Amino acid sequence: MKDGQARFGADTGLHVAILMDGNGRWATARGLPRSEGHRAGLAAVRRVVRAAPEIGISTLTLYAFSSHNWERPASEVASLFRLLEEYFCDVTDCHEGGVRIQVIGRRDRIPPSLATAIEYAEQATRPGRRLELRIAIDYSSREAILRAATCPRPGRETSEEEFARRLALATHGGPATPDIDLLIRTGGEQRLSDFMLWEIAYAELLFVPCMWPEFGLADLEAAMDDYLGRERRFGRVPEIAAS
Repeated sequence: MKDGQARFGADTGLHVAILMDGNGRWATARGLPRSEGHRAGLAAVRRVVRAAPEIGISTLTLYAFSSHNWERPASEVASLFRLLEEYFCDVTDCHEGGVRIQVIGRRDRIPPSLATAIEYAEQATRPGRRLELRIAIDYSSREAILRAATCPRPGRETSEEEFARRLALATHGGPATPDIDLLIRTGGEQRLSDFMLWEIAYAELLFVPCMWPEFGLADLEAAMDDYLGRERRFGRVPEIAAS
């Protein structure tokens, strides 16, 4: 990991978001139940969370379950929720590694046992300062934006900063999170799937062909190399952006 620190630096402070796609297809291609793909995907989560702070990522947002995923077979949804519950019930690695967990999205529709496990994980890892790990469960960006937009302040114009605060309250009840710098989607698909639409306004987008269970340190470092090689102008001409 020291090589990664030398290449990227430990204080890059990036917010990276990942659409973890391809678990089911990975399992099907191997003749396995889709649930085994989700289990292998959870192992990939552990790898990436362990590596992220070492290569300059300070905030990592992972898309675990979309609000649209309720349309999947009930057995698959139940299996995924059991895996998530297992993860949140044992956060020793996160606690010891300085990782703070925060779950974003709705909690009124998920199983009570999962909601309890989430609360435990958030409390147990609250002291973490090396990495802010945000996991999106029953999350819809459009729904969050709509909730934030329907809470106007009479007689005053809303700034982007204030709307971002409202959006954070609508999403997870906490403070606003820095905009996303790099969005990665695995699995070969090239779409955003209702994920962090406000926060990715100026994010760099990277779509990679490998399925999420295969994603590891080398893939994360390659994504960082790609990101750091890009010129981010935020609507300005190159000379002004560089200054």
